[in-house]
Amino acid sequence: MFMLKKIVPLLLYPVSLCLGILILGLFCLWATRRQRLGKVLVTLGTVLLLLLSLPFLSGQTLTPLERRYPALLHPETVSWGEKSSTSPKWIVVLGGGHRSDPGLPANSQISAAALGRVVEGVRLYKTIPGSKLLLSGGGVFDPVPEAEVMAQIAGLLGVKPQDISLESDSRDTADQAEIIAKKIGRERFILVTSAAHMPRSMALFRKRGLQPIPAPADFPAREPQGFDPSRFFPGAGGLGQVETALHEYLGLAWAWLRGEI
Repeated sequence: MFMLKKIVPLLLYPVSLCLGILILGLFCLWATRRQRLGKVLVTLGTVLLLLLSLPFLSGQTLTPLERRYPALLHPETVSWGEKSSTSPKWIVVLGGGHRSDPGLPANSQISAAALGRVVEGVRLYKTIPGSKLLLSGGGVFDPVPEAEVMAQIAGLLGVKPQDISLESDSRDTADQAEIIAKKIGRERFILVTSAAHMPRSMALFRKRGLQPIPAPADFPAREPQGFDPSRFFPGAGGLGQVETALHEYLGLAWAWLRGEI
């Protein structure tokens, strides 16, 4: 079931979907007599690929997810509850994808989204006295758990080793919520993950009775402050935004069907 959950979305992502339509259309044109159907499919695939790759349109699929929770610009105002003076102030950072390679520095072994999460976690750590980082991410398809790579980066950014705790057994966000609930109990904590991933993460953690304080990071669908002509030209960035949004909506639907949110 886990492997199926990982593979099915890959078939629905923009590049796979558009290429599938185009290939089917070309097959109809070159290998069958269904010329009209072939023309329709090729036209559909081309138009769909164009629309999904335009940043000013693709960003609209991601913005509703990213803006659900505002960035935590002033962490010093966070209310930690009655036990804040005796308990660690946990900053939980969720992994966002990595591929270990001993020939590369740690910061080049994780995705841009994951790097943005770690940097945000470190920013909060340096702002909040008495805080500790809990870095969460297993290996999944890699022999090295992502949490270990994240810890190396946090160390490079000045976090003390004694202030870093690892959760390296989880395979997905639902696993992370379950394991972290056992690690830190019901105390309030700051949850750091990508802005688009935050709605699903908050729902999964709250379902388990946890009290996360959202601190979203990694906002690829930022609104330009001036005129940017590149937003009106197709590019891989636009496709990436649609892929991220689709991944999250599918994740929300799957979690809802399983009663996890």
